Amino acid sequence: MSTFILAFVFFLAMVLAMAVGYMVQRKTISGSCGGLGALGIEKACDCPEPCDRKKAREERTMLREKKLAEWKENQIL
Repeated sequence: MSTFILAFVFFLAMVLAMAVGYMVQRKTISGSCGGLGALGIEKACDCPEPCDRKKAREERTMLREKKLAEWKENQIL
């Protein structure tokens, strides 16, 4: 019985270590084959138009780039 408990604790520690590593590095989990990008597929859905969340994210990115360009234009040095 102690072997099973020891094995369970070991695997639990490994899963915990992987979870902490994931939280620290903030990388997306991907397989060794490269996922959908390796197949030439840009997105997972076949929607003709991006969803509302993606539109909002693109808008935020565009606004951020615009503010950054404005800041660089008004930069003293």
